[in-house]
Amino acid sequence: MTKRTGNAGATQVGSGTGGALAEALTPLIAGMTATRTHLLEWVHTLGVGVLHAVFRAEPEALAGPKGKHQVERTHHHWGCTATELTFGGRRIQVARPRVRSRAGQEAVLPAVAAWRARDPLTARVLEQILLGVSTRGYAGSLEAGPAGVLSRGTSKSAVSRTLGRRLTTTLAAQLEQRLDELEVLALFLGGAVIAGQTVIVVLGLTRAGDKRSLGLRLRSTENAVGCTELLQDLLQRGLPITERVLCVIDGGKGLRKAVQDVLGTAAVIQRWQIHKARNLQALLPKARQAHVRATLRRAYRAASADAARRQLKALGNWLESNGHVDAAASLRDGLEETLTVLTLGLPTRLQRFFATTNCIENLIGTVRHVTRNVKRWRDGRMIRRWVGLALGRAATRFRRINGHGELITLTTALRKTVPAEAAA
Repeated sequence: MTKRTGNAGATQVGSGTGGALAEALTPLIAGMTATRTHLLEWVHTLGVGVLHAVFRAEPEALAGPKGKHQVERTHHHWGCTATELTFGGRRIQVARPRVRSRAGQEAVLPAVAAWRARDPLTARVLEQILLGVSTRGYAGSLEAGPAGVLSRGTSKSAVSRTLGRRLTTTLAAQLEQRLDELEVLALFLGGAVIAGQTVIVVLGLTRAGDKRSLGLRLRSTENAVGCTELLQDLLQRGLPITERVLCVIDGGKGLRKAVQDVLGTAAVIQRWQIHKARNLQALLPKARQAHVRATLRRAYRAASADAARRQLKALGNWLESNGHVDAAASLRDGLEETLTVLTLGLPTRLQRFFATTNCIENLIGTVRHVTRNVKRWRDGRMIRRWVGLALGRAATRFRRINGHGELITLTTALRKTVPAEAAA
């Protein structure tokens, strides 16, 4: 009873202290907020004032001071006109002086030309969208604009138009870029479903260990036609495939067929081991899943391809003998292609890198993250633009892979690899 009374008293004391502290801090916080608001207003006022000062100085440099006769004058002051420039993430309307040459042509002021060429509004919109701000919330993400100055360009439709123009230009440049100088050791192919459409992306790994997004295709399903078009486009853009290249794919038959049709014997296929494990899990009762998962893990981490092959064949026989015929068939389908990294004799770090889905799944994860706030997809062009934005975002975060210094072993192993057709 005494203890309870003591706790209650402590709580009351604490509450009183907290209330007094909050009461003392409230004026301080209000003062900080007011100071920030006034500082922002001062900066805006100063910025607009500097802008007008530049506009006054440049016409005088071309046409001389107003009201003073000059015999050698080459330009004349020609009044003012309203113009829009980017300021604080929005477009503001200011009075811009005009200057005309003696031949009657209007002169372009250097400051106006530089401001328009830079177009900082597009960069600001792009930055906010990548931070997760929706087009509807863009205006609310900005600080208050300059007082007494007309502004626009922050509505949902205006932001969408600005973003659409930028993404269309960027995506076109990205998908038309030449690849003649790019030497790739491996290609990663995967797909993601965005707005009911399958987006197929290709990620290349260079000899130096750098990752690079190479292209994308939009299809209703992950079929061979879309994958074939994508790979053919890479070759048309000059991607040099003069030696064998490791192609890391999931278990999709469309991807595998496209790789073999386009690249032929130059493609050395490695299927995702985790994808195989997921397929087996889906075909097994829960009581069997832990055993199969552990057996697969031991096999894929075996010291040699022969040892892994024996363990997987034994697992297939065990599945079949226990009535899991579909699971056994799934395990045997493409079994050799899940062991390619072991067959090549790669170092452990490279084995794990090329056998997992992390490389391409991180890229696809960025696509899903960037597109998460889009509520209404209009058409395939819009999907392509947003996926292109995500690929550009992912490219800024690419790093060399762990073990890139050991990639020479992959180069040597690929040169020694005998195509499946020749081995047969």
